[in-house]
Amino acid sequence: MEIHAVAATAPNPVKSLRRATAHLADGLRAGRVYRREDLARMSNAVDRHLRELVASGQLKKLAQGLYYAPRTSSFGPLPPDDVEVVGGFLRDKDFLVFSPSAYNAIGLGTTQLYNRTLVYNHKRHGVFKLGNRQFDFRVKPRFPKKLTPEFLFVDLLNNLNDLAEDRDAVLRQARDKLPSFDRARLQRALDSFANVATRKRVREWDDG
Repeated sequence: MEIHAVAATAPNPVKSLRRATAHLADGLRAGRVYRREDLARMSNAVDRHLRELVASGQLKKLAQGLYYAPRTSSFGPLPPDDVEVVGGFLRDKDFLVFSPSAYNAIGLGTTQLYNRTLVYNHKRHGVFKLGNRQFDFRVKPRFPKKLTPEFLFVDLLNNLNDLAEDRDAVLRQARDKLPSFDRARLQRALDSFANVATRKRVREWDDG
């Protein structure tokens, strides 16, 4: 009886790659930001898989080694949440993200809207582009977990020279507004977050 040898079929590397990429994609959660090392734990060829996922739109590249799994609404794709982006970039949860436009909420007559986002943190300093946004990272020894009127008052005075406002008008409003704050909370904000110039200015207002 004649026996025919059957050649072993070599695995198709393209199909294997597609299956592996699909497996990685299945582990992504919409709205999450991932670092390359996070995804490397789920892949044996992470750079190749990342290229495929970016090409297919299942991931968006925010910066070197930083990616976003898009989420959508009935109105279309949604941008990544600032806290997600910053947390992924810093590999940390201890930071405060806000816009200087928040100063407008404390009633000092400020009205400017700012197209920049501040990030107070303990690790990075400088302006970084993450996705389509620029974030101004500033290393600070202390900052609150969330914005309060007292912190915004102190922080505005700390950054008075950076504001696109009439400096003298803002100072007049700040002095007039001073008695309206809860004194104990304001003093804690001054002790924790004020620079030397701000502490001196508020002390002079109190003495005057």
